[in-house]
Amino acid sequence: MEFFFLCSEFVAAAEELIKEKKVEAIVGMETWQEAAQVADLVGNLAQIPVISFAAPSITPPLMQSRWPFLIRMAADGSAQMKCIADIVSAYHWKRVVVIYEDDGYGGDVGMLALLSEALQDVGSKIEHRLVLPQVSSLSNPNWVELEELLKLPTMQSRVYIVFQSSLPTVAHLFRVAEKMGLVGKESAWIITESITSLFDPHETSDISSTMKGTLGIKTYYAKNTNSFATFQKQFQTKYPEEGSPEPGIYALRAYDAIRIIAQAIGRMTSNNSTSLQLLLNTLFSNYTGLSGKMRFEAGEILYSPVLRIINIVDGKRFKELNFWTPDVGFSLEETGKIRDGDAGGVIWPGNLTHVPKGWAMPTAAKPMKIGVPGKTSFSKFVKVDPSLENSDKKKYVGFCIAIFDMVIERLNYSLPYEFEAFDGLYDDLVERVHNKVYDAAVGDITVLADRLEKVEFTQPYMESGLSMIVPAKPEKSTWMFMKPFTWQMWVVSGAILIYTMFVVWFLERPSNPEFGGPLKNQIGTATWFTFSSLFFSHREKIYSNLTRLVVVVWLFVVLILTSSYTANLSSMLTIQRLKPNVTDIEILKRTNSKIGCDGDSFVMDYLQTVLGFKIENIVKVSSEYNYTKEFKSKNISAAFLELPYAQVFMNEFCEGYTSTEPTYRFGGLSFIFQRGSPIARDFTKAILELLENGELKKLQNDWLTPNECPNNVTSNGPESLSLNSFTALYVISGVTSSFCFLLSLAVLGRRFLQQEADQGNASPSPSDETLWNKTVRIARFFYSRELNIPTRAPTFADYAEEWHSPMWDYSTASNTPEHPRTIRPTEIECVQQG
Repeated sequence: MEFFFLCSEFVAAAEELIKEKKVEAIVGMETWQEAAQVADLVGNLAQIPVISFAAPSITPPLMQSRWPFLIRMAADGSAQMKCIADIVSAYHWKRVVVIYEDDGYGGDVGMLALLSEALQDVGSKIEHRLVLPQVSSLSNPNWVELEELLKLPTMQSRVYIVFQSSLPTVAHLFRVAEKMGLVGKESAWIITESITSLFDPHETSDISSTMKGTLGIKTYYAKNTNSFATFQKQFQTKYPEEGSPEPGIYALRAYDAIRIIAQAIGRMTSNNSTSLQLLLNTLFSNYTGLSGKMRFEAGEILYSPVLRIINIVDGKRFKELNFWTPDVGFSLEETGKIRDGDAGGVIWPGNLTHVPKGWAMPTAAKPMKIGVPGKTSFSKFVKVDPSLENSDKKKYVGFCIAIFDMVIERLNYSLPYEFEAFDGLYDDLVERVHNKVYDAAVGDITVLADRLEKVEFTQPYMESGLSMIVPAKPEKSTWMFMKPFTWQMWVVSGAILIYTMFVVWFLERPSNPEFGGPLKNQIGTATWFTFSSLFFSHREKIYSNLTRLVVVVWLFVVLILTSSYTANLSSMLTIQRLKPNVTDIEILKRTNSKIGCDGDSFVMDYLQTVLGFKIENIVKVSSEYNYTKEFKSKNISAAFLELPYAQVFMNEFCEGYTSTEPTYRFGGLSFIFQRGSPIARDFTKAILELLENGELKKLQNDWLTPNECPNNVTSNGPESLSLNSFTALYVISGVTSSFCFLLSLAVLGRRFLQQEADQGNASPSPSDETLWNKTVRIARFFYSRELNIPTRAPTFADYAEEWHSPMWDYSTASNTPEHPRTIRPTEIECVQQG
C-alpha cells in the first residue's frame, strides 16, 4: 500500500499515479486551490483519503458533503487575520496597505475579506490594496514594474501587510521598498505564516537583511519534548542541505500525517473490514503530535491555534516575541494566563527607538500642509492678516493658533508644517482635508456627525452648542417681595401659622386672662400673638408649659424663615437682572421675526432643517460687530451663535444683551486631520493635558473673555426658595404642636368624663340623646372651661399628677354632687401698658 506527497506540479498526474502506483492516500498541497482540485479529481472519484496542509480563508459551507475524503490539517485564516488586526490595534495604526501576489485564481479575496472585517472591529481599515504581478509576467529583471506600483503619492499609510506571495516576489518587494525609503522612516511591515515558512531567517542572505524589523506570524509548536528533539536530530541528519537548525510547521504536519497513516495501515492488516478513510477519521478525532494538539470533526480541524509573533532582527536570526490566541490575545506564555498589551519588545525597521507612526510623516523638504480659515466672523479665534506676510510679525494669530503652538511644543518629535489661508466655507475646508489637499486644518471647526465620517477630529478644546442672544432690559416687578419664596412655600407657611395660632389659643384660654372675653377677642389675641412673633417679642404672658414648647419651636421656624427670606430678597434686589425681550424660539417662528447668524458656518442650515426657521427670516451677519448694528436698527430680534462665539460677544457687549444656555449641543471645537493620521492622536493627548492642568482655561480667559461681565446669561431654573428646603422644619413644628394639643385634649377629655359621671349620679341623662346633641354638649364643655389663673405655671409633672390623682376616681365621696369641687380664682396679674 502506497501514499504520495503531491505538490502543484503533480496535480495533473494524480489519476495516473493512482492507476500505476495503486496509492491509497495522498498527502500535501500547500495551497487550498491545489487541495480542492485534488479532492475533486482524485479523492471523490477514486474514494481515497486526501490530507491537505492548506486551508481555505473561509470554510465553505457543506464542505464535508462536497469533499467527503478530504482532511485538512490547518485552520482557516480567520485566526491569523485577527492576530494581525490585534497587532495593528496595539500600536494604534488606523490605516494599512495590503500587498499580495496575483495567483490567477483570486485566492486572496477571502483573506482580504477576513482582514478587512478584523480591522474594522478594532477601528482600522485598509487604505490601499497592492496586487503584485506573478514572477513569470515580469520581463524587466530590475523590477521596474514593481517600483512603479509602489509610487502612490496619495497613500499616507506606512503599515504594510504582505501575504500569499512567492519567495522571489517577497525578496524583490523588500529590495524595491528599501530603495524607495519605505523600510524604516516610521514604517512597519507584517508578513503572514505563508511567507515566514518560505524563507529561513537563520540563513545569511540579503533577503533577510532587507526585512530587518519585520513582524511575522508562525504557528506555535512545543520544542521542549523528547519526541521533537528526536525528530529534529533525524531531520538535520537526513536533510543537511536545508541548513536550518529546526524543521518548519509543514515538516511537522507531514511527519504527524505519516505517523497517523502508518497507524491506520497497521490496524487495517488485522481488520480488513474497516476502510482507511474511517480509520483516519477515528485517529484524527483526537491526536497530539509534533505540530500540536489536533482535534478533527467532519474533516476539519476544531482547535484554536496558538500563534507566535516573530521579529526579524538581522540577516542571521529572528527573535520570538509574545504568543497570541483568539480567546486571550497577546500573552507571555502559550497557555494565555499572563496577558500582555502588544507583540512584545520589537526591533523596528530603521532601528527606531519608538513605535513607528505607520504614516508618511512630514519632513523639512515636505512639511505638513495645514489649512486655516481665512474669513471668520470672530477674529479672536483665527485671524489671517495678508499684510504681515513679508514682515517679522505673525500672519496667523488667534486663540486657535495659540493652542496649536502649545500643542507643538508638547510633541516629542519635530513636526514641520506650513499654514495656508482658505477663503471658503468650513464644510469646504473639511472636504479639502478629506480629499488630501490639506494634511490638516487648524481653526474653530465644529465636530459634527457628517464631518466625522470624512476626517479625524482631535479632542475638542472648547464645548459647543447653539445659544440665542437677544436684547434685554433690567427686570422690574411690583411683586418682587413675593419672589423669595415659591407659592407653595407661602401657602404652607400660612397654614403652619394658622395651626400654631389655634394650638396656642386652645392651650392658653383656660388659664390666661389675655385670651379671655368674647370669641372674636380671643381670636384676635391669638392671631396677634402668633403673627407678631414674626417681627418682635410678644407682650402677652404665657401660663402653660405646653404653650411655651409650641412657641419655642415656632420661634425657631420664624428665625429660619425670616433669615432665608431676607437673604434671598437682598440678593434679588442687589444683583441686577436682565429681562430678555424674547425667551422662546417658538415665539420667533410664530411671529416670523428676523434672526441673525453666521452665514459661513453650518448654523444657517441648522436653523432651517432642525429648528424650522424660514430662509427669508434668516439674516447673514459677517462680523461680531455687525450684530449690534443689526439689533439697534431692529433688523433682527435675536441672534443664534455657537456657545464659544456667544461667550465672546457677551464679554464684549455686557450691557443690553442676554443669552440663553445652549439647548442644542454639538461636538465642540476641534482641529482636523486626514482619516487614520496618528498625529491626531498625539494632538488629542496634548490637548487633554492642557485641559487637565488648566493652561487651556487660562489661555481662553486671556484671548476670549478678558473682561469681567457677570450676569449676562439668563437662568432657566427657579430662583425662589422651594418647599423642599424646609419640609423637615415644618414637620417638626407641626408634630410638636399636635403633640401638645393632643395631650391637653386628653386631660380635658378625662375631666369631661368625670363631669358626666358626677351628673349621672344626680340625674341620669336620657339614653335616647342624639349624637348631635352629645357633640354640642362636649363642645360647650371645652369652650366654657372656667378661668383658672395659677400662681405658677403648671409643669408636665402637674399634668401627670392630675392624670393619676384621686379626682379621676369616679367613686370618691369628696367629688360628688353633695360635695362639689370648687375652683378658687386667684388674682389676675396686671401688666402695665407702655
